[in-house]
Amino acid sequence: MSTPASEALDHQATPWLLLAALAAVLPHFAHLPLWLSAFVVLLFTWSGWLWQRDLRLPRRWLLTLVVIGGCAAVLYEFRTLFGRDAGVAVLVMLMSLKLLELKSRRDALVVVILCYFLLLTHYFYSQSIATGLWLLAALWLVTATLIRIHGGAAATVRGTLRHAAVLSVQALPLMLALFLLFPRIPGPLWGLPRDAHAGLTGLSETMTPGSIANLAQSGEIAFRVFFDGESPPPGRLYWRGPVLENFDGQTWHPRPQVFSGRGPRPQLRFESQPVSYQMTLEGHNQRWLLALDAPSVLPDDVILSSTLTANSRQPIIDRQRYRFSSVLDYRFNIEERAPVLQRNLTLPPASNPRAVELAHRWQSEGNGPEALVNKALGLFASEFFYTLQPPLLGENSIDDFLFTTRRGFCEHYAAAFVTLMRAAGVPARVVTGYQGGEKNPVDGYIVVRQSDAHAWAEVWLAERGWVRVDPTAAVSPTRIETGIATALPEGEPLPVLLRAQTDWLRPLRYRWEALNNAWNQQVLGFDRERQRDLMARFGLPDADWRNLAAALGVATAILFAISLIWAMRQQRRLDPAARLWQRALRRLTRKRIHCASWETPLALAARVAEERPELAAPVSRVVASYLLARYGRGGDLKPLRAAVARLP
Repeated sequence: MSTPASEALDHQATPWLLLAALAAVLPHFAHLPLWLSAFVVLLFTWSGWLWQRDLRLPRRWLLTLVVIGGCAAVLYEFRTLFGRDAGVAVLVMLMSLKLLELKSRRDALVVVILCYFLLLTHYFYSQSIATGLWLLAALWLVTATLIRIHGGAAATVRGTLRHAAVLSVQALPLMLALFLLFPRIPGPLWGLPRDAHAGLTGLSETMTPGSIANLAQSGEIAFRVFFDGESPPPGRLYWRGPVLENFDGQTWHPRPQVFSGRGPRPQLRFESQPVSYQMTLEGHNQRWLLALDAPSVLPDDVILSSTLTANSRQPIIDRQRYRFSSVLDYRFNIEERAPVLQRNLTLPPASNPRAVELAHRWQSEGNGPEALVNKALGLFASEFFYTLQPPLLGENSIDDFLFTTRRGFCEHYAAAFVTLMRAAGVPARVVTGYQGGEKNPVDGYIVVRQSDAHAWAEVWLAERGWVRVDPTAAVSPTRIETGIATALPEGEPLPVLLRAQTDWLRPLRYRWEALNNAWNQQVLGFDRERQRDLMARFGLPDADWRNLAAALGVATAILFAISLIWAMRQQRRLDPAARLWQRALRRLTRKRIHCASWETPLALAARVAEERPELAAPVSRVVASYLLARYGRGGDLKPLRAAVARLP
């Protein structure tokens, strides 16, 4: 079936569509499988080659086979056609195939609409400033492509891009109104794909030799903290995560927690003044909040477990802000329940016999619990090394570490210390979380990265309760006081951000991270609470979704009224002859005759005489009457008005 000439896509519009589609797809190449990225590039190249050679587009049956094969490949790759990754893959593939059947304006509009939709999907993967800037540029290009489709071949590149920029700027007030006033409803407006948060990383709920060392090689930010007053020294910043009490000989596990708030509560006695701070926690798909040890004031809907870990009722899947108060000097469970103490004395039978024998020998020498702690710390302080690249350990990993390799990261020292304490009759357990952080002098926030992941120990001492003991501090005190970058020897696999500590690069990194933090706090973090505070400043202290919807309606109506008044004033500025000329152009538009902004009346008349001979006479009369009325001496409008009225 042939495409009518009035609906046919002009030849020079195809490069615009190719560039717009490429801008919408390009960032997804970082997430798509390699074979699919290569397939999309092949489709783009094929479409461009057909356009350049002006060849016939592929047959419908061939495209149908390619679609079926592509969907089958996506199904094989992801085991589903739904969800974030599979859905985006299918959408990218279908849009790339649509480029191979560009015949009419309708086909081009489908590609443009798919481009707009694909731009939204990039926020599934990243919400950074760089992503936002790229999407703004891509939005500009896609809008220019839409204008180019309707503008015809006569439109210039500069004029099209300028027109798209003007439209984008004109949309900013409405965008701002929607951003500020659209009701923030708890939870998503529609269900996100189940795999939308599959890429979230962070501290695990289990610990094996090397697990935290692998995490410490990442420079990604885990959370940011802003203290109300002076921040504590780095050596006192222990951000508490899951507490691991069960050990099977290789892996440490937490005891199953009850998140209803009905379990036993920790008994705390505070011995110093609290410090208040706001934490901006990145999504990590876990429940723990990593509060500063030990939390004294918790946010709403946050539960303090019996092991002193702050937990949310739901996994943290996106960036959240929390306000805490914590006390750094405290006593925790001075009177502990017998089952808890017994659980933290248990070791796997016949596991790590040499470590157990060493601990029994220390105990037989008459050492008390505190002396046993000092014995173990003294052992680590001699002939042990702190490294991110420890040797592999065997089945009895603690024995291999203590008596053979003597090289390890924080999880090795924490696990070995707890094993020695339990074997010596001192209740002990592993605590995981983060330690330290780097203060950004630009905005005052303390940045805690995945490389600050840490493991330490707790021992229970009579009349003192659970006491923190950090065996890593005995091996590498600089790790606790100044951070991991200064504690490791040369050649260790540190993140690039931590290796690059030159005097000129560090200030640039501080500024960039401060800018990203401002973006996260003010734009991405504009939640219900901040929206409510904003509305309170305008006299609506308890604004619910009804008030916000009404305010949004009023703001939208005002913006449309302003736009209407501006458009009417622009129309009034036209002289009578120009208004009649515009009326004539609107009539010609209904006859599929479009006049570009640069085209003169005489050029239009010549083109109509060539393309539509049946309209040549009435259009020539209109053009002659318009030129006479506009530029003649008398300025008589009657001939022009009569000529316009006689247009078909």
